[in-house]
Amino acid sequence: MDRADPTAEPAPPADAPPSAAVVAPPDADLAAADLRLLLPAVIDPEPLPPGAARLHLAGRAMGTTWAVDCAAPRSLDAERLRPGIEAVIARVVAQMSPWEPESDLNRWGAAPAGARLRLPADLDCVLRDAIDIARASGGAFDPTAAPLVGLWGFGPGRRHDAPSFTPPTAADLATARIGWRQLRIDADGRLGQPGGLALDLCGIAKGHAVDAVSDWLRGCGLAHHLVEIGGELRGAGMRPDAQPWWVELERPDPACPMPPARIALHGLAVATSGDARRCWSQDGRRRSHTIDPRSRRPVEHDVASVTVIHPSCRRADGWATALLVAGVDEGLALAARHGLAAIWIERLADGWRETWSAAARELLA
Repeated sequence: MDRADPTAEPAPPADAPPSAAVVAPPDADLAAADLRLLLPAVIDPEPLPPGAARLHLAGRAMGTTWAVDCAAPRSLDAERLRPGIEAVIARVVAQMSPWEPESDLNRWGAAPAGARLRLPADLDCVLRDAIDIARASGGAFDPTAAPLVGLWGFGPGRRHDAPSFTPPTAADLATARIGWRQLRIDADGRLGQPGGLALDLCGIAKGHAVDAVSDWLRGCGLAHHLVEIGGELRGAGMRPDAQPWWVELERPDPACPMPPARIALHGLAVATSGDARRCWSQDGRRRSHTIDPRSRRPVEHDVASVTVIHPSCRRADGWATALLVAGVDEGLALAARHGLAAIWIERLADGWRETWSAAARELLA
């Protein structure tokens, strides 16, 4: 398998990631009676380029799809951007994919106790944020949970949907070596391997890829753009019609009756974690693909999805994972403590319930 090909990473269709939002069409009605609009607190004064047109590119990567929209000069050929975008995503895959045997993530996991490996820039950035979110969430997010992901059949090895799959025993779970507190990045940017630890950054790496593509576009002079990878998005500037990049939050289930919520992604990103497409059943019980590192088991509460809105898609991604694990009550306390704009949707026996953090309510127009 060619590491340089970002589309080469396998991801079973049953595990397609849930979408955070869908891009609203340019002529979408903003005056619908039940529509809730979320607006950024800060407006970027960067002007549109004269005679800007909307350019669109799309492709596949990281086991899902990606799309980029830009407000750019009409003379720009969108296809000239494709190699650069794909190179940025391929770089993230090469550093952080658990499916790539030679990824930097897997090389560190295979290193002997006492080894110190220098981290490439993207992995260093992501892991530092992952450790920060692990600390801030009390371990609801743990970048060393790879053994648990594997035991429950959601990693590169045995699959939870394979006929021969059996859930791990209590002894299996108790002996799995995890613990984010053992991670140490020294002043030289080297990560020490205490022995037997493995990393899983799937709960944050896709958001980083969105940020990395967005930063690359800005470096190319394209300050007005929308980047989407697997339903996680980051918007900057405006569309050619001087409207913000409107995206609509997806409901976790078609039966969910919540009124639509549309976000102006202007200097903002959005990420969702949930069980809408990634779950399995055991003994008649619905089980999420998301593992609670503290209990070492899949989360079993009623939360169907958590959406986080943040300037960084990387941090939105990581926090969405942590707040899904935490559940509504603990999650609301975390959101209040850290100023997070988060929206939970619960699947209850008698219907659906939506809960907004204070920071999310402050975005309402």
